[in-house]
Amino acid sequence: MKPRIVIFAPYPRGTAPSQRFRFEQYLPLLEKEGYEIVYNSFLDDKTWKLLYMEGNFVKKGLGMLGSFFKRGRSILNLKKSDILFVHREMSHVGPPIFEWFVAKVLRKKYIYDFDDAIWLPNYSEVNAKAHRLKAYWKVKYCMRWAHQLSVGNDYLADYARPFNANITVVPTTIDLKNHHNLITNYNHSPVVIGWTGTQTTLRYLEDLVPILAELEKEHNFIFRVISNEKPQFNLKSLDFVPWNKESEIKDLATFQIGVMPLVEDQWSKGKCGFKALQYMALGIPTILSPVGVNTKIVKASVNGYLCSSPEEWKARLVELLTDLEKRKEIGQAGRKTIVEEYSVDSNFRKYLEVLEG
Repeated sequence: MKPRIVIFAPYPRGTAPSQRFRFEQYLPLLEKEGYEIVYNSFLDDKTWKLLYMEGNFVKKGLGMLGSFFKRGRSILNLKKSDILFVHREMSHVGPPIFEWFVAKVLRKKYIYDFDDAIWLPNYSEVNAKAHRLKAYWKVKYCMRWAHQLSVGNDYLADYARPFNANITVVPTTIDLKNHHNLITNYNHSPVVIGWTGTQTTLRYLEDLVPILAELEKEHNFIFRVISNEKPQFNLKSLDFVPWNKESEIKDLATFQIGVMPLVEDQWSKGKCGFKALQYMALGIPTILSPVGVNTKIVKASVNGYLCSSPEEWKARLVELLTDLEKRKEIGQAGRKTIVEEYSVDSNFRKYLEVLEG
């Protein structure tokens, strides 16, 4: 019988994209391999749902306090043979008390996994007043005390290497069998240009809005935004779809063009190109900013487009809006890239190596 894998994650299972597409989709495969999975989230469902709501400070505080007690109990219940897998942090706020206790007192090895530049402040306006409690400085200690690191791209690996040289790069991946198992309808009219993301990343669309406003004068299209907050853009083409886990893939598959504009900064360099991976998995031709891992995922004009200037964005959008065969060609090449390099099946062996190493 293989040992237990004990997972310490910030959020309840099935709620956060960073967990769902980073490691949760591998859990059924690991169970088939004979591993027992024990999943410990820091936040419970009730506190998680409160987290991004206005107010409720007392309930949030009590929820956090309960989460610390629950995490402490789960650590004290560890067995000698357990494989410990820590995603991002053992506690949602505060210093790395639990990581220190596990590594220095219990003398247990743990795998530390992350897929963003989590040492940099990044928070929603709802929790702006409390963001210092995140203790972003703790990441370097979490890395240093870990036995092994699993990171989402080369930029994150380069940052981590001075703290811990035992690193495996495992890209964020897509489950093409059980989740992203649809293909866009290339013939749909009018063409849907689409973007998906959270309220904290809506700002990346601001530079794209004037370009879309220009295109509206000459072309008929829909600009569909899937998010947990409605954007306030002055666009006739704007169509807002509230994010819904149950209809997520069906909603994404309505796009005929996927866009992922970014601003080049340290946070963006640490991102793992997840939007692009989602679009490409559904055969959606994708236009991205050439930032961070995007330049590794996309081979320009082969399986997607990399655009730096407003002129390039406009030209590529017009090309895909007006050329059905080009949409098919780029979209199908993008899906092939996901199958071969960024799917669960093509990366499962890497995760086994991390766990068994």
